[in-house]
Amino acid sequence: MDRVLAIDLNCDLGESFGPYTLGADAEMMALITSANVACGLHAGDPEVMARTVALAKAHGVAVGAHPGYPDLQGFGRRAMTLSPQALTSALLYQLGALQAFARVQGVELVHVKPHGALNNLAARDYPTALTVAGAVAAYDPSLILVGPGGSELCRAGVDVGLRVANEGFPDRGYLPDGQLMPRGQAGALISDPQQVAQNAVRLAREGIAGSRIDTLCLHGDNPQAVENARQVCHALEAAGITICPLVQFLR
Repeated sequence: MDRVLAIDLNCDLGESFGPYTLGADAEMMALITSANVACGLHAGDPEVMARTVALAKAHGVAVGAHPGYPDLQGFGRRAMTLSPQALTSALLYQLGALQAFARVQGVELVHVKPHGALNNLAARDYPTALTVAGAVAAYDPSLILVGPGGSELCRAGVDVGLRVANEGFPDRGYLPDGQLMPRGQAGALISDPQQVAQNAVRLAREGIAGSRIDTLCLHGDNPQAVENARQVCHALEAAGITICPLVQFLR
């Protein structure tokens, strides 16, 4: 398949916990090609993980792990200071947990995308990025590592021999250097679904700061997540860009 005309759509899912529901997982699953499933340390629990993998299987959506810091209270959005050994162990723990549910249901684990504060740190700090990438490679070198376009995480993934998917965020504004705008800055958050869709087409065609974009993240906890996803799908298809899983075009 022609790489220029293909893009993956991913969403962070399975982040409910016990009686608490977060995100429109069922609705989003029908509109995406890759699901990043929370692995129980920042969100999710065993039953939620099992249900989410089953839902992805039913929709033919690729399953990936979405590991984060061990921080249920802070939803993995608080910075933590972990040694490389402790971080590696936390990552392996989460990958193994999700792999168990995937294996039982006959589903392949395809990719890994770090969550929240861990993803933010790995995007800019090469030692952290190398720890994350090294843990993924040690667990299964066939897995795809998903990281922000042009980030240190993507660089580390290449350095350890992983396939890497550069990620873009169509509902976020970017600075000229390719970094996301701080959330408090005007233009950082894009709420209009049509603008989100236009941004998705631009990211797919132009990339970020010289880096191509392989996958677009559609935030499932956004109040307009489902409408955003629908508009993005329509806009990409109208632009002649094929929506498909990473494994169909990433080499």
